[in-house]
Amino acid sequence: MSELKSFSYGLWSRLKRIPLPTLIIGGLWLVILILGSSLGLALPTLLSDTVRRFGMWGLFVLAMLPSIQCGTGPNFALPIGVCCGLLAIVCSIEFGFMRWGWLIASLVMAIIFAGIVGYFYGKLMNAVKGSEMTISTYTGFSITYLFCILWMVLPFRSPRIGWMLGSGLRSTLELGQIGGAQIINNFLGFERLRVVDPNGVAETLGITDLSQSAGILQDIGGTVSSRFTFPSGMLIFFAIFCLFMWLFYRSKTGIATSAVGMNPVFAKASGLNVDKSRVKANIISTVLAAIGIIIYSQSFGYAQLYDAPIMMAFQAVAAVLIGGATTNRAKIPHVIIGTLIFQGLLTNSPPVLNSLFPETDLSEIFRMVIQNGIILYALTQVKVGAEQ
Repeated sequence: MSELKSFSYGLWSRLKRIPLPTLIIGGLWLVILILGSSLGLALPTLLSDTVRRFGMWGLFVLAMLPSIQCGTGPNFALPIGVCCGLLAIVCSIEFGFMRWGWLIASLVMAIIFAGIVGYFYGKLMNAVKGSEMTISTYTGFSITYLFCILWMVLPFRSPRIGWMLGSGLRSTLELGQIGGAQIINNFLGFERLRVVDPNGVAETLGITDLSQSAGILQDIGGTVSSRFTFPSGMLIFFAIFCLFMWLFYRSKTGIATSAVGMNPVFAKASGLNVDKSRVKANIISTVLAAIGIIIYSQSFGYAQLYDAPIMMAFQAVAAVLIGGATTNRAKIPHVIIGTLIFQGLLTNSPPVLNSLFPETDLSEIFRMVIQNGIILYALTQVKVGAEQ
């Protein structure tokens, strides 16, 4: 009896350490998975979609880490970096790069563009201390609509990105034409399928070359009852950037940046340049967002221009807060856990809700309630802390 009591107490003490948003959203995701499995949806397919979305959004959520750690709060101006990345994608297509050349050229130009713009954004954050989250939100909106004008007036000539009639760029650019679609996903990726042939015989099939999966399935015939795809290249890419950030915050510059975020008065008294550290952190955040949209677009297969980036920051902010971060402290585990839980819930809920409530579209409402509810919860916690 005493052992059971000790186990219960230990379990309860561990559960109390888990942040409330993580516990609620994680539990809700688990319920969705169980419900989907009971409704006949293939669990491997649901998990495969989660893993893919995790890789697509990982860098966006990681971009929250530098801005939070330096004291400017969650980066609601994520569209600034996203627009820089989209400009890099468009320029690399305009210059005629293909496949890996397109990817490398896009990454290099994205880092350059975002580094320059991130410097001025960091200067802006220093000028509006105390109102960073509000100003960054409107800055992200303003930059997005500024780029809406630029997409119409910039002198691009490539037929792959312009309208057939008139001027300006298309709203959606197909990356498959240049061999850029899924290029990182397919690198070292693999797939495990359960195929049912016309005779009703089920067979488990492993595919190690994702670029050839469509042709292999066509040759075999039959229908796919469950599918688990693991985009190894995209997850390795995300892991490398997580490692870079981990190393950065163990360097002298990273420790100074964290100290500035924790207590800027003490940091200034210790001889640290507070404004310079904040600028560096916001440059890194903007660069991560620019690289993130390239990874996102290649996985999606399309690059979306005009007002597509405008609300992307809110999903990233909600994810890092769900992972256990606060508006002034964040770590890499918060990024990984929050992205996995949040994207898992958003990805798996539409097919489950559509099975429960056919001919309805509750998934978007569900996403908005969770996303904005988590951000509202985090902001109320900031106000409580300020009053104390």
